[in-house]
Amino acid sequence: KSASEYFKNSIGLNDIVWTFSGIRPLFDDNSSSAQKATRDYRIETTAINGSLPLTNVFGGKITTYRKLAEAVMVELKPFFNSLGPSWTKESTLPGGDFLISELPSLIIQLQKTFPFLDKKWAKRLIRAYGTDAFSVLKGCSKKTHLGKVFGWNLTEKEVRWLMENEWAETAEDILWRRSKVGLRLSMNEINELSSWISSVKNS
Repeated sequence: KSASEYFKNSIGLNDIVWTFSGIRPLFDDNSSSAQKATRDYRIETTAINGSLPLTNVFGGKITTYRKLAEAVMVELKPFFNSLGPSWTKESTLPGGDFLISELPSLIIQLQKTFPFLDKKWAKRLIRAYGTDAFSVLKGCSKKTHLGKVFGWNLTEKEVRWLMENEWAETAEDILWRRSKVGLRLSMNEINELSSWISSVKNS
């Protein structure tokens, strides 16, 4: 009902193709309501008689994952004297070694390197993989080198790369957890991808 207020045509339950729920863990600090509970994380480490430590993290959110990881390492420092200083502040995630302002030129560069890509396709790959997009398509000089097309612009080359480099095990991993390409594929296409993955894993 809320979404229909923004469209000319009303949206019904049959129009929904996918749903998800975002869940955020909150540390129970005995607040009177969830709205008043702390949004910060809490780290607790236990070690009995000098045994190896068990570290638990309660709460937190993915946007602060790096700072949280650094805090955990500080917590573990007394148990591992050889740990060096924090180093992740200036590091990048895989494929993220470029400035946001360089995004348009990267898309153009990808198209020049792989001329069979249209702009929409190149944009999706760069937004999904950053500079790793060049590795995803490495060795391809024409579209037929990408192998099987599972639907929209998802190809065997990309799926194999995800399985080998991003630990994708199922169609759901690829279509929903590594991307949202599932919104573009039909159920028949999704089933075909799932069958193909199973055959590759069993071969």
